[in-house]
Amino acid sequence: MTIDELRDALLLKKENGYTRLTAQQRKEMEAYASRYSAFISACKTEREAVCWAAAAAEANGFRPVELGMQLHPGDKVYFNNRGKSILLAVMGTDPIKDGANICAAHIDSPRMDLKPNPLYEDNELAYFKTHYYGGIKKYQWTCVPLAIHGVICRRDGTTVTVTIGEDPTDPIVLVSDLLIHLSADQLQKPLAKGIEAEQLNILLGSEPLDGEGSDLVKLNILKLLNEKYGITEADFHSAELCIVPAGPCREAGLDRSMLGAYGHDDRVCAYAQLEPILNLEHPRRTAVCVLADKEEIGSVGISSMESQAFEYFMEILCSSQGARLTECFLNSFCLSADVSIAFDPNFAETCDPRNSARLNHGVGVCKYTGNRGKSFASDASAEVMYKIRTILDNAGVLWQMATLGKVDLGGGGTVAYIMANRNIPTVDAGVPVLCMHAPLEVVSKLDCYMAMEACKAVYHS
Repeated sequence: MTIDELRDALLLKKENGYTRLTAQQRKEMEAYASRYSAFISACKTEREAVCWAAAAAEANGFRPVELGMQLHPGDKVYFNNRGKSILLAVMGTDPIKDGANICAAHIDSPRMDLKPNPLYEDNELAYFKTHYYGGIKKYQWTCVPLAIHGVICRRDGTTVTVTIGEDPTDPIVLVSDLLIHLSADQLQKPLAKGIEAEQLNILLGSEPLDGEGSDLVKLNILKLLNEKYGITEADFHSAELCIVPAGPCREAGLDRSMLGAYGHDDRVCAYAQLEPILNLEHPRRTAVCVLADKEEIGSVGISSMESQAFEYFMEILCSSQGARLTECFLNSFCLSADVSIAFDPNFAETCDPRNSARLNHGVGVCKYTGNRGKSFASDASAEVMYKIRTILDNAGVLWQMATLGKVDLGGGGTVAYIMANRNIPTVDAGVPVLCMHAPLEVVSKLDCYMAMEACKAVYHS
C-alpha cells in the first residue's frame, strides 16, 4: 500500500463537520436551531422547562403515567415530578425486561437564587439578597441585564408565576460593580475575590414612596409587587425566585454558525433528547427520556437524578408487563446527555488539544468525566464505547471524542455515574460549549443538530 493509502486506511480523520454536511442536512440543521432557540429562550429555569415539556408531551399524545396502568407497544406516557423534573417513555415492541434505551440530561443551570428574606433597603436603594446556585465566576454576573423568574406560593394557598425582565417593555435588574476610577484595590485581588458572594445583590429601585418613615424605597418595590402579584413580604418565605440573564437566544458570529444564550448547559442536550422522543413511534426497545434537576449542585434532592422518581417511573413501566425492575436495568443502555468543553484557542493551555472537543466536529462523546484521577467518574467500558460508536456511525451522526481539560487542572461531573450505579451501562455525550457556566454560553448549530441526531439514534437502536 502507498503512504496515502495507509493514511486513509489507518489514521483517524478529524474533519470540520461542515465539509461533510449535505444541503438537506444544512436545511434541517437551521430549522432545528430555530426550534431549539425558541425553547432555550422560553425555558430559563427547570420549572419552565418541565412546563414546556409537559405541554409538548400532551400535544404529542403522551398521557400521565399511573400506578397499575396497562401499557402496550407504542403507548406514550410521562411523569411530571412536582414540576421540577420530568420523565417520558414510548413503549417498545420488545418486552421491557430486555431493557430500555435511555437518554438522561439535566435542566437546571447556574444562576442566583433569592435568600429567604431577600428584600432590603440601603442608602435609599432597594435590593434583593441572593445565594448563587452552581458553579459560577461571580464577576461575570455584574453589569449584565438580569431577569427574575420563578413562583411564589401566597398565604392564601394560591401560586403565582413571576417573570420580570423578558418582555421588551419590562424593566431589567442587575448587580452593580465598582467603577474603574476607584478600582485600584479591587483590581489587585484574585478574580475569585474581585466580587464576593455577599456583593451579588440585585438592584431593584431607587424611588421612595411619598410619606414619612424609613425604608420608603423598599416599601415602594413591595407595593409594586403586591399590585402585580398580590404578595406581601412574608410570601418570600414560600417563594422560589431565580435571577437569570435577560433576553433571548441569539445567533452568534457574522456567519450565524453559532448560538449564544444562557443555559445551554444542559438544556441544549435536554432539548436534543426531548424532541426526538416527542415524535417517536413504535420503537423496538422502550425509549425513555429523563430531564432531571439539581445536577449543578451535586444531583441531590427530590427532583434530582439520585431521586427515587426514576425508579418509580420505571417500575410502573415494568410492572405493566410483569417485569423485574432490576432485570430491566441490567439490559438497558443510557446516554448521559451532557455538554462538554469546547477547545478555546484563547485558553489553549487549559486543555489537551489532541483530546478536546471542537466546535463543528459533532457531538462530543466523553468516555469518563470526574476530577484529576477520574474521581467521581463514570468510566465507560470498551464494550460500551463500542456500542455508542456503532450506534452513531450506523446512523451517520458526526461525533468526536471529548475530555474535560488537562488531567490535573479541573474536571467536572454529570448524571452518568448515578445511572451506572443502577447497573445501567452508561456513556456521556453532548454538545461542546464555549464560555460554560457564564451568563452567555456559545454552541455550534451543527453540534446541536448532531446531538439531536445522536439521541434519536439511541432511541431507535
